[in-house]
Amino acid sequence: MTRDEEPTLWALSQTYVGPDGVERTRNGLVAALHLEPYEKRIVLPHERTHAGPKEGRLRVLRATRTQLEPIFLLHDGPKVELPERDPDLEVGGDRLWRVDADPTDFADLQLLIADGHHRYETAIAFHEEDGTEASAWMMVVLVSTREEGLTIFPTHRVAERVNGVRGERIEQPGDELPGVVLYRGGEYELVHGDGLDVEIVDRTGAQGVTYTPQRAEAVAAVDRGEAEGAFLLRPTRIEDVFAYARRGEVLPQKTTYFFPKLTSGLLLCPLD
Repeated sequence: MTRDEEPTLWALSQTYVGPDGVERTRNGLVAALHLEPYEKRIVLPHERTHAGPKEGRLRVLRATRTQLEPIFLLHDGPKVELPERDPDLEVGGDRLWRVDADPTDFADLQLLIADGHHRYETAIAFHEEDGTEASAWMMVVLVSTREEGLTIFPTHRVAERVNGVRGERIEQPGDELPGVVLYRGGEYELVHGDGLDVEIVDRTGAQGVTYTPQRAEAVAAVDRGEAEGAFLLRPTRIEDVFAYARRGEVLPQKTTYFFPKLTSGLLLCPLD
């Protein structure tokens, strides 16, 4: 472990194979972001959070006074340019370069939390109780929506009880779903409704819901008798997520599944 004497920006490149079996590369910029309340409309949330995860993360921040991993933010600005030299750090599919990028390039951009809502809100809570300038900053990865390797995958819902939902019987769908599809009793039904797929399912009032990005796993859970039904969803479009966030609306938990997760522990941000 080494500590840089001066604050440093890093270019990050992640090469990965997604749940669909396709290899992609996603690039971003690792930086420290000044924490701002959502009301200022600089950092935008898009999902509801829960108290339990935030309590656990707050205890970790109090104990370590270190951010152990960055959160993932999207913006509509330019893509990061990777240096034409060997990376300064390389682990698995992750490559990192120290860079001299100008952080003011992002000064006028709205930033959408792709992954890290609980950590962002926890960081604000920690700063409110800590009161230091160091705790007013948070390590983030800034990724442009123009990145070819940026993809949202769906998160399917497995429900112990589907709450009497009725749909239109259809044949087993292919890779491209026609809408929200409910699988139960070995059959498939198209569930009609307005809004995004996650909203349609949320309004059904299904109970005992768990989540999986793997469609086959959702179907298998029903076949094993572990659940009454599985709601199979299409991926939420990035432009729709941004549109909801800019209107100040939040969506159900697990609306988006950005893959891969950012790697913990490659870069740390001490709050001292």
